[in-house]
Amino acid sequence: MLPFKLVYSDAYYLPIGNHVFPAEKYRRIRDRLIASGVAAATDFLEPEPATDQDILLVHKPEYVQKLRTGTLSPREEMEMEVPYSRDLVEAFWLAAGGSILAARQCLTNRVCISIGGGFHHAFPDHGEGFCMIHDVAVAIRRLQRDDKIRTAMTVDCDVHQGNGTASIFAGTRTASALLPSSSTSTVEQPATAPRGGKMRGAHAGDVFTISLHQHNNYPLWKPPSSIDVDLPDGTGDDDYLAWLDNALSSGLRQFEPDLLCYVAGADPYREDQLGGLDLSIDGLKRRDELVFRVAHARGIPVMVTIAGGYAQNVEDTVTIHCNTVIAAKEIFT
Repeated sequence: MLPFKLVYSDAYYLPIGNHVFPAEKYRRIRDRLIASGVAAATDFLEPEPATDQDILLVHKPEYVQKLRTGTLSPREEMEMEVPYSRDLVEAFWLAAGGSILAARQCLTNRVCISIGGGFHHAFPDHGEGFCMIHDVAVAIRRLQRDDKIRTAMTVDCDVHQGNGTASIFAGTRTASALLPSSSTSTVEQPATAPRGGKMRGAHAGDVFTISLHQHNNYPLWKPPSSIDVDLPDGTGDDDYLAWLDNALSSGLRQFEPDLLCYVAGADPYREDQLGGLDLSIDGLKRRDELVFRVAHARGIPVMVTIAGGYAQNVEDTVTIHCNTVIAAKEIFT
């Protein structure tokens, strides 16, 4: 039995047909965790769909109406890169509900992992890159609305920059004068930086966003996060972990989050079809351990979403995501 909960539903499955996004991975992760004895059936919580009111905390009414009525334009559907259906809308509403539940639960258990979510390319008024609704942003705004948290930090370790996250939280609310981040600060590349890459950023607002991603990859336009780490092609385990350590240290010197939202993408893996970094499966588990260790040491609750993963062998993607759960178990036991 785990010392924390996992959020999962069979309805997390995205009805998108034959697609590079392996929609069956969610069920496989759940099945592997139980079969291997990492988790028991009692460790899983079943989410409820987010309400339209929850979704509207982040997304524009016109966009939500188009999704609900199936009136997206051909261009809007093309940008989303997944075929629209009413069932797909319900799946994304459920993913947002799962992230809300995971965010709430981690305030009690220190960490909670949703076996889904992490749709960080969704914008307030449109979807992009397989992402219709920004579940993490919805969860943050819901907990803020309920006065459960005041501040949050997103740590995005997908291979693709979190452009939707950066846009949504680009100073959308006034920062508290008590926060060390209330004045704009610039992050310079440290003198002892690992090889390659570039760290840049400035911040003002109640949500601090960190994105660690391959520079020469989707999206072409990368709106600024609070901290962006632009990694060169082929970055491997050691340099990646050093950059992540730098970004976390810099972010947490500037900002005090009540909640850390970790987007644990599997696509920095060296055999990912949509990535160009060179991380091993072991390196990705060390990445997870680093995030969890830092949060645990500072007493920051962590909500995890598993995000992208497009390995040639879907079992590699499943292994990487299961390792995120194992890493949390090792750190938070």
